[in-house]
Amino acid sequence: MINKIKQFFSDHIASAGNDSDAPRHTRAQIAAAALFVEVMVIDARTAPEEENTIKNLLKRQFGLSAAEAEELLNLARQEVGEATSLYQFTGLVNEQFSASEKFDLLTQIWQVALADGLLDKYEEGLIRRLADLLHIGHSQYIKAKHRAREFAAKNHLTP
Repeated sequence: MINKIKQFFSDHIASAGNDSDAPRHTRAQIAAAALFVEVMVIDARTAPEEENTIKNLLKRQFGLSAAEAEELLNLARQEVGEATSLYQFTGLVNEQFSASEKFDLLTQIWQVALADGLLDKYEEGLIRRLADLLHIGHSQYIKAKHRAREFAAKNHLTP
């Protein structure tokens, strides 16, 4: 598994820029993608809209092509399948993301949960736990939820 992740990033991400911070960012990208997947699978229904939202977020957030976003999504699914806790993902995010980046990530996580037009109680509970693990206060949690709902309304989704 580790070799697949290293290969993905050496092929697609690290070669895009010879920045010394590239390994740091790639671990954080996997962690962010894994959190998206955690929310997508928590309700035992994987809707195509949720998958498409994740791919679009990965493309936009990390500047990936469609194929790279698809591959990162698949790697994140494998990571989630092998994960023993959320902390391995939230810990990386806490190390690498600023407070505003974590807020944006939480907003994007809400977008994944709302993408299929249904907000499941398990999705909402998981997002609350993620906000706590990411050290995001309740007011910011609510603000992120409202922003995601505004996005859903603009895109004709009814959560």
